[in-house]
Amino acid sequence: MEFGRVTDSELMEVDFTLPPDTELTKQTLAAAKNGQPLQVHVGCAKWGRKEWLGKIYPPKTKEANFLDEYVKHFDSIELNATFYNVYPPEIIAKWKEKTAGNPNFKFCPKFSQSISHIRRLKNADEITTEYYKGVMAFGEKLGPMFLQLADNYSPKSLPDLKIYLESLPKDVPVFLEMRHKEWYSVPETRAALFNMLHELNIGSVITDASGRRDVVHMELPTPHAFIRFVGNSLHPTDYQRCDDWVERIARWKEMGLQSVWFFMHQHDERYSPELSDYVVEKLNKRLGLELLRPTFIDRDAPMDMSQTSLAL
Repeated sequence: MEFGRVTDSELMEVDFTLPPDTELTKQTLAAAKNGQPLQVHVGCAKWGRKEWLGKIYPPKTKEANFLDEYVKHFDSIELNATFYNVYPPEIIAKWKEKTAGNPNFKFCPKFSQSISHIRRLKNADEITTEYYKGVMAFGEKLGPMFLQLADNYSPKSLPDLKIYLESLPKDVPVFLEMRHKEWYSVPETRAALFNMLHELNIGSVITDASGRRDVVHMELPTPHAFIRFVGNSLHPTDYQRCDDWVERIARWKEMGLQSVWFFMHQHDERYSPELSDYVVEKLNKRLGLELLRPTFIDRDAPMDMSQTSLAL
């Protein structure tokens, strides 16, 4: 992901402090508090990463089998493939079949760019129907979906946005990611957006990127968090940022959070498994969970005892 990327020299000038909870977030979580266990999922954005061969995928794994390997290490995926193509149910069903060995696995598909970026939510009923027809083939493996709008999708389009969101089926959770700066810089506009999402029961994506701290808005219009974390190739700040998120999630849990979807991105995706593993380890320890951790070929390979000797 290139969104919010900064240079190495600029990186050290970024204030990564997570903003305080907003009043909407406090009210949303307080109203949702019911004592139920928090649902937590951690994953990456794509399974087709050749950089992971020899790291978490066996060295000779064919691309057609990357998903088979991915589901051995993660319990969810932020599915960006559906942004570029509207897939028919037959293909979606084949992807679902590959997750049979991981009963808790969830796909979180991104809305097609044909809907969000090309038609900009207008005259998109037919393509939206086709998109839903495809992803519904995930069945019980379908997690929440997310709709990302373009950087130039401004508050002037709020009426169109509301009409489109109101038209969506209500039986599958949807999260919205907004990038135009005016959604956050103008208080009245910000309030109008998040209050509308709260009324429509639409979640809001929080994208933690180095160069766009305004998008780390900490607004939860629903008691569910969808976090897109963008790291910087295992820079020391990545780990502190993850620690801060673990603490914030723990606090939200006590306040009434019902689910969290944490998806790892790196500007160089070869490092996503390592930082994902770090997040899972910290969440397991902090929240008393047993989330699936990636298994690294070199680090986690069983020791060959025949090649060892004991000094007596």
